[in-house]
Amino acid sequence: MRALSLSHFSSSPSILRSKLKFPRFHCASSVNPSTFLSISNTRGRGHSRFHPSLLSISTKTMSTQCSISREIDSSESAKASPSFQCLDGIRTLAESGQFKAWFLDQYGVLHDGKKPYPGAIATLEKLAATGAKMVIISNSSRRAVVTYDKLRALGFDPSLFLGAITSGELTHQYLLRRDDPWFAALGRRCIHMTWNDRGAISLEGLGLEVVSRVDDADFILAHGTEAIGSPSGGSQPMDLEGLQQILELCAKRSKSIPMVVANPDYVTVEARDLRVMPGTLGAKYEKLGGDVRWMGKPDKVIYESAMRLTGINPKECITVGDSLHHDIKGANKAGIQSAFITGGIHADELGLGSFGETATLDAVHSLCTKFDANPNFVLPSFTW
Repeated sequence: MRALSLSHFSSSPSILRSKLKFPRFHCASSVNPSTFLSISNTRGRGHSRFHPSLLSISTKTMSTQCSISREIDSSESAKASPSFQCLDGIRTLAESGQFKAWFLDQYGVLHDGKKPYPGAIATLEKLAATGAKMVIISNSSRRAVVTYDKLRALGFDPSLFLGAITSGELTHQYLLRRDDPWFAALGRRCIHMTWNDRGAISLEGLGLEVVSRVDDADFILAHGTEAIGSPSGGSQPMDLEGLQQILELCAKRSKSIPMVVANPDYVTVEARDLRVMPGTLGAKYEKLGGDVRWMGKPDKVIYESAMRLTGINPKECITVGDSLHHDIKGANKAGIQSAFITGGIHADELGLGSFGETATLDAVHSLCTKFDANPNFVLPSFTW
């Protein structure tokens, strides 16, 4: 079987929308993966895996002055009937002193990728003034320094944060050190799924060889959903469907190869649109029977890293995020409390049309049950 050169690629814009049951997804250009990736003819096994939330969290009633502050009581199990407290802002939580460490998501909480949310910068400053240790924990494919640059460009003060831990940074460190047994067993040759319009991810310093044939690959590395890495350097645009076809080819090998997902998010907010993230590819590969290592939320790895950084025990930590599956379920698994921001990626599902709009209790309750996620607190936005 022969692999065509990258000069054979062509591209055209494409948009993914209702196909994945999420609104307004944006994908990259289209390329046929079969033109340059070859495989063995042996078919592999196929099965799916699900990561259930193993921890339900009770809610401690707090007295607040917020107009909508109330607690939903429940006699059912947490999975059947989540219990949470609604707040207008974080002031009550911040001034209570209950939480010494705050783990903050960025996209959908602090900003939408293009501009800060109203009040977010001032809220961070007020939270910092209480003495709270704040850490960005983000399912971003990029390294931590890029997160700081992004926040600074949007008007945030990076010095307010104790640190930033991204799934991309964790991926880089694990691939570099290889002191984890799973990573130690990986080879050096990878199929690299990356970004195009958003900017390709560099693998410099990791000692990896990017290959274009499935038969030559030791593992799949997913940083993005817009392009495929080239052995000669750089990348070529490829749409989501093309990348998924490559995963199907990888799963059909006599022994399927493992996959590292550097950003477990399925989607992210970008100026009110939802853009497809590498977690969509990871979920696809798991359904095909592939072995996937998730390097960010909801896996405990990122929360444990944040707790080590702050030196704060789980009972005094809180996560603030807009994704029930990633931020809230991740906090459930890590044994820490959480605050769900409704105006992020779930805004459309909750029927929200504008910033700061309050979701109905029934809508939030139903969505939490759907995702088997148990936030302790629910807020329209990250405001004081």
